[in-house]
Amino acid sequence: MHAITIPEPGGPEALVWDEVPDPVPGEGEVLVEVAASAVNRADILQRQGSYNPPPGASPYPGLECSGRIAALGSGVSGWAVGDEVCALLAGGGYAEKVAVPAGQLLPVPDGVGLSQAAALPEVVCTVWSNVFMVAQLRPGETLLVHGGSSGIGTMAIQLARAVDARVAVTAGTRAKLERCAELGAEILINYREQDFVEEIRRATDGDGADVILDNMGAKYLDRNVQALAVNGRLAIIGMQGGSKGELNLGTLLSKRAAISATSLRARPLGEKAAIVAAVREHVWPLFADGHVRPVIDQELPMSDAGAAQRIVEESGHIGKVLLVAH
Repeated sequence: MHAITIPEPGGPEALVWDEVPDPVPGEGEVLVEVAASAVNRADILQRQGSYNPPPGASPYPGLECSGRIAALGSGVSGWAVGDEVCALLAGGGYAEKVAVPAGQLLPVPDGVGLSQAAALPEVVCTVWSNVFMVAQLRPGETLLVHGGSSGIGTMAIQLARAVDARVAVTAGTRAKLERCAELGAEILINYREQDFVEEIRRATDGDGADVILDNMGAKYLDRNVQALAVNGRLAIIGMQGGSKGELNLGTLLSKRAAISATSLRARPLGEKAAIVAAVREHVWPLFADGHVRPVIDQELPMSDAGAAQRIVEESGHIGKVLLVAH
């Protein structure tokens, strides 16, 4: 088969479409013939040499895919060759085939095309596990999403609205904020021109956000805590703004607030399977009802993965950028 390899870390040109050995599904795994994958910032970090796959994972980038089951490993039940699926991966999505633990498979949801489904596993599992399973966003609460026009952001807006929460977002352009509004965001903050702490307080009569989903890390740490409501929850899922910051514990204590920080890729198989099962139970029906949809900016051939990653690095996109198999 062919896959995107990284002979040496570097820029987008470091990604090479090359012939590699076919994967073989082990016990409890299935082999998926890939229809599409999607670009995530973790893939870019891997290309740059700063985010290696966990032990035992495929060396090729790609944290999610869609496709058809081509073979079953021993001990797999509930799935059949030919089933159309999408999958959460620890790596290997930028390839023609990938071996996937059966617990990380999802059926393609009703109303979503096979290629489009590649835009779902990573973002839905990330949002559901952090915003709902950990931070426990409830109806009537306010969720602040940093990077509201990203793949994570566009999904977070829709899922929060589906449970009747109020959504605030930050983004860097009017066009991105307008797209967030179309998806259901009510509080629109241009982080280039406005202070999100002031804006979220103004929009909530001084209360602040009940839950904040943050991809920036250190750069926003102190301001995020300032923006939290009493009993607020800050969920950190990225470090685009650095990994080391200062925190006023007095402010955190006075608000009786909580901070969580999680990554999805390196979690044990059992934890991933539990998240996937929860997503299938709680989120997949929302696709069938039309309440939630994948937001896809554009699709490129998988062999053009470098060009696709460049688009994501430049942050001009809205939603997801897909890589479609040949």
